[in-house]
Amino acid sequence: MKRDIYEKQVASALEMYEKASIILNDDEKNRIEVVDFELGRVNEVGLQILTYINTERVCAKEMVLLPGQTCPEHKHVPTNGMQGKEETFRCRYGKVYLYVTGEGDKNKIAAKIPPTDVSVFHEVILCPGEQYTIYPETWHWFQAGEDGAVISEFSTRSTDETDQFTDKRLVREVKIED
Repeated sequence: MKRDIYEKQVASALEMYEKASIILNDDEKNRIEVVDFELGRVNEVGLQILTYINTERVCAKEMVLLPGQTCPEHKHVPTNGMQGKEETFRCRYGKVYLYVTGEGDKNKIAAKIPPTDVSVFHEVILCPGEQYTIYPETWHWFQAGEDGAVISEFSTRSTDETDQFTDKRLVREVKIED
C-alpha cells in the first residue's frame, strides 16, 4: 500500500475513534496498523487496528471499519502449542455485521457480499454496547454499516499472522511503500 493511502486511512481511523469517544495518546496514534490484505482495495476490504497489549496470555485492540469496509473471512488456528485465539468483540460505535459458522442464508444477510471468498452466513448484528465472543477455529468475517464501526477486541494472545483465510489471495502482512 502506498504511504499516502496508509496516512489517509490512519486519519480516517482517528476520526472514528473520536466519534466513539476513545482517547488515544500520541504513541498509540502512531501505532495504528492499516491492513489491506494485499488486495489494493483497502476501503472495501481492510481494517485499521490499534493493539494496546499482546502478551503470552491476553490481547486488547481497538479496530476501525470505515463505512462498508469488510474484514475478510478467516479463523484463528492453533499456533506454537496454543489454541487458536478466542476473542470478544464489543461494538463501541456504528453497526457491525458479523458472520460466523452456523445457520444462515447468504441471500438474507444485511451486509453486502464482499469481493472475497466467504462461506459462513450466520448473522450477528452488533450495535454500541453489544458484544459477541468468537471461539478458536471459528470461521468469521465482519463488515461495518453505513456509518462505519469501532470495535473493542478482548482476546487471548493474538497471532494474526497465522490466521487462515477462506480466500487464498489474502495476505495479513502489512507492507507500506514510499
